[in-house]
Amino acid sequence: MDILCTRPACDRLNSFPDLDNRNTLQTAQQKFCTRCGMPLILAGRYLPVKLLGQGGFGAAFLALDRFTPTMRFCVVKQFQPTGNLNAQQLAIAEGLFEREATVLEQLGNKNEQIPDLYAFFPLIVDNPQAGKPDQFFYLVQEFINGENLEEELARTGPFSEVAVKEVMEEMLKVLQFVHSKGSIHRDIKPSNIMRDREGKLYLLDFGAVKQIAAGNVPGGGSTGIYSMGFAPPEQMSGNQVYPATDLYALGVTCLYLLTGKSAQDLYDPYHTTWNWRTYVPTVSDRLGQVLDRLLLPAPKDRYQSAIEVLEALNAPVSGPVIQTQTPSISPTKIQPQSQTPPAKSPPPAVKPVKPSQTSPKNPFSTLELLSNAAFLGFEGSLIGIAATSLFPATGISAGITGMAIAGMMFAQARRVIEKWDFLLIAGISLIPFFFLTILHKSSIIGQLQPVLSASIPIFQNPFFVILVIASFVGLALIAIVALFRLIYQLLMNLL
Repeated sequence: MDILCTRPACDRLNSFPDLDNRNTLQTAQQKFCTRCGMPLILAGRYLPVKLLGQGGFGAAFLALDRFTPTMRFCVVKQFQPTGNLNAQQLAIAEGLFEREATVLEQLGNKNEQIPDLYAFFPLIVDNPQAGKPDQFFYLVQEFINGENLEEELARTGPFSEVAVKEVMEEMLKVLQFVHSKGSIHRDIKPSNIMRDREGKLYLLDFGAVKQIAAGNVPGGGSTGIYSMGFAPPEQMSGNQVYPATDLYALGVTCLYLLTGKSAQDLYDPYHTTWNWRTYVPTVSDRLGQVLDRLLLPAPKDRYQSAIEVLEALNAPVSGPVIQTQTPSISPTKIQPQSQTPPAKSPPPAVKPVKPSQTSPKNPFSTLELLSNAAFLGFEGSLIGIAATSLFPATGISAGITGMAIAGMMFAQARRVIEKWDFLLIAGISLIPFFFLTILHKSSIIGQLQPVLSASIPIFQNPFFVILVIASFVGLALIAIVALFRLIYQLLMNLL
């Protein structure tokens, strides 16, 4: 098994073949990075296997929980800010990271559309180069197997009105729950809404959550953290934020999904108007009126709660469409405030998880690499035999075989085929390949069979000739992969 070092600027992928055994994996003591000495098994149970993303305040890793029956995936966020932060900014950043853990514990475990919190812990390790210990904070949360809506939009194009309304309704339910607990998310945008492989929507990244309980925020001001194009005027100016602040950001999010255009494309700062209808002329009056009111510049003029928006979406349309006017859009930034933020007041969170279009998987173990090689060699030789039977011309048969092998390698890399799929595909493919080759006496089987059957009677049956050749190629490829794997590990240990 390969474990990724989480020390910034190291990122070494450490290989431990003994951990390929499940019993050893669950009973092994701590493992250490072979380059920097960083402990690799976090909190004694979480094994980082892939970097998901990183930013100025840390990084996020896909990890395995070795103490669960299914070795479930989870997301490990590491807080370790870089850059020249002053004491006040660092205190804000630390407060934000701790706030995310607190909010996930309070909200995630009580709402199925917010990721659960699994653990939150510090780690102090020696740093020989700096001459003083490094301190890290880790947050472990539920891994959502899917893609965020920004990635989905890039893959599928603009959403239909029905799809946008579904997103709006689902997020309004989540926001109603969040607001009822005295919190405001403050960073609603497509990349923070995840759809899992079953189609369920989740709200992510609670690092920017602001508690609005009385006395918790001196002066009620915003910390000035917001995302490009999605923040309303009161948030951009550092003033008090409200539930209507999240509703404004949800409205911009829905416009982005509906049109495929950014807020900068949809908003006219000269006339202070939103021109989104130019891109969606056929939107229903009901949804249009709701979106227009969500985007009003003054919080008091917008809907005051998520419930109000849900009722408006399902109420009969009446009256003219509201024309909107909003101030210009500012980019994502963290700006200092004139007000002094509380010690535990949240600044921006680690911006990690952007799962790929297909869900992340743990890196291939040694056993998986060898089984992949066996399948590739076995199936590739069958395809090669069939190709030479149908197309005696060397160039054509070689091209067909090469494309087929490349396709299988891609499917293995994406884990479209794995484990028991190998045996099933190999067994099924033997049947047509067998009949195909015995019908073509000019094939390689037709040429080899007389020679082999003269010394070994069992080879009078062409099926056994095919089986032996395919098995031999598979074993040869296993040996080659094992050799290169060994050489790679030796070189990595020497570096």
